[in-house]
Amino acid sequence: MKFEKIKNKGQARLFESQYLEMLTKTHPLVIWGLYLPIIGYMLYYSHNTLGFSPGTVFGVFIGAMAFWSFFEYIMHRFIFHFASDKPKVQRFIYVMHGNHHEYPRDKQRLFMPPIPSLILASVIFGAQYIFLRQITFMFFPGFILGYLIYGSMHYAIHAWNPPFKFMKPLWRNHHLHHYKSEDRGFGVSSSVWDRVFGTFFDLDKEKEDKEKVKELMF
Repeated sequence: MKFEKIKNKGQARLFESQYLEMLTKTHPLVIWGLYLPIIGYMLYYSHNTLGFSPGTVFGVFIGAMAFWSFFEYIMHRFIFHFASDKPKVQRFIYVMHGNHHEYPRDKQRLFMPPIPSLILASVIFGAQYIFLRQITFMFFPGFILGYLIYGSMHYAIHAWNPPFKFMKPLWRNHHLHHYKSEDRGFGVSSSVWDRVFGTFFDLDKEKEDKEKVKELMF
């Protein structure tokens, strides 16, 4: 994840094949459109077919969204920033996340594209079902909505100024992760776990260059 220069223009070429390359790009609305029907159907199925009460469905759903924020932090910190001397591992990390650090303004790769996203989501659903069984039909939708919110927040942080003053620390934490140190600031949709584990930037000690921040937007 160490690059001689962070490029604020252009995007990485991940595959020689133009068809594979095309499959690495998407728009946030495509992913929302893909998963919202799945989320809605699973919640309906949980209540109407499996017989869980609305309170239970809602509670598990909200709990899964909260769990996503922790999962997001762990994945970002320990998987996406995993250091290895092995070329194949380096290649995998670069395709998954490193290209975003080299080209942070590439807005076509802030969400995982549809085909690999569906494959990974199927694996995650299967893994959750092993442990949660029928509860998975309430848990998985909340987990996926957490992902959609994360992706949208990530897009917003790179695209616009924070809409509310209280959100500014989250925006700055992520920008500093890109342009100051990749060893801190792993939270994107939430700064809770950065604060819990001591990886939140000390914003009082970080000077803010408002003109530079404007240059980081899409």
